[in-house]
Amino acid sequence: MPPKKKKKVQTTKSTSSRPYQPFGAARDLLYCRDGEVLMEGPAGTGKTRALLEKINLCALKYPGMRALLVRKTRQSMTESVLVTLEEKVLPVNWPMLSGPSRAQRQIYRYPNGSVLVLAGMDLASKIMSTEYDMIMVFEARELCEDDWESLLTRLRNGVMPYQQAVADTNPDAPTHWLNGRADRGLMTRLLSRHQDNPTMTEVYRKRLDNLTGVRRDRLFKGLWSGQEGAVYDLWDPAVHLIARHLIPKDWRRIRAIDFGYTNPFVCQWWAIDGDGRMILYREIYRSHALVEDHAREILALSEGESFEASVADHDAEGRATLSRMGLETVLATKALRSGIQAVVSRLRKADDDKPRLFIMKDSLVQVDERLREQQRPACTAEEIAGYIWNRAVTETGESEMPLMRHDHGMDAMRYAVAYLDGQHQSDLDVRVLA
Repeated sequence: MPPKKKKKVQTTKSTSSRPYQPFGAARDLLYCRDGEVLMEGPAGTGKTRALLEKINLCALKYPGMRALLVRKTRQSMTESVLVTLEEKVLPVNWPMLSGPSRAQRQIYRYPNGSVLVLAGMDLASKIMSTEYDMIMVFEARELCEDDWESLLTRLRNGVMPYQQAVADTNPDAPTHWLNGRADRGLMTRLLSRHQDNPTMTEVYRKRLDNLTGVRRDRLFKGLWSGQEGAVYDLWDPAVHLIARHLIPKDWRRIRAIDFGYTNPFVCQWWAIDGDGRMILYREIYRSHALVEDHAREILALSEGESFEASVADHDAEGRATLSRMGLETVLATKALRSGIQAVVSRLRKADDDKPRLFIMKDSLVQVDERLREQQRPACTAEEIAGYIWNRAVTETGESEMPLMRHDHGMDAMRYAVAYLDGQHQSDLDVRVLA
């Protein structure tokens, strides 16, 4: 028999003479239809172009759609956002590029009736008088949350099958409203990283790497960092925060507990895979509740699962209450320095280019709204960026100690790592136990 003819692959001619291949978060953004999106990451990852490529594609795909491109001031867009739009995204010599100069332009009109409106929050009255299908906010950390929520009320044009607002930003302080809004689940968080941008030069990457302190954390590492001296400076949400998935029944499991009432009580559920990687897959992080109530919840949530140990803080009354409720515990090894070093070792990528410690997204059982209102961390992952060295101690020549604030998840995580790594009570740091 004659060989079968191969089917011809149909290709679509690009509407633009400027090729674009999205990677990572940029690719995810193209397919995302969620109402509020936070596109965050360090400098130079291609966030701005990703937003502009999506809005251009939507303008071409949905005739008559209306989109808003906005920054804190309209003037700040001229030599930043609009340069990328005109020189990298829109086709060369399009008629829509004729007319006013970039500094004077207020709108881009497509042949199919779609429009891109340019505006700044310094003239918010112009924005609030019309409706849009998409809103792209550049350098969104410059805005306040009231600005953002006002913009959301304008998403009701109804031409596209979904309405969407995207905030593009480099990280700021952990307490910034954008980070808090994403932590509360109101925004879909997309983590953009340098490997997502193949056009980034090594010269620029090294320039960012040479930054120091908080600026390096934010602009090179992409961390929400408010203070210098992070204890776990290897922490990278794009690496260590992973999507939720089912845990095989045959994996080892432990629980780690740190007691608290005014400060949060923390219980972490850890699973350990065949390669020794530990994964935080469930967590209670709650203040102003009794230990016996926590015990009931822990037992209910753990039903059907088998644990080799529940490692707990040295609170005799708390441990006795858990025991009375049917939850036996073993004493945690509380050595601070060796415990921190063990956590750092697990955060570092191993030979397989993977770390040995992960936290699942959405592992928190329930958000403590009291902690949210007080702008305090509401889960273990939110503590990490603010877990810093106490410079007032280290500058006197004493051994390094972390600042003992918002560290309850850090303590429980350290207990879990110490248990799994086989640290023993003989390692106890007496100063910490005092």
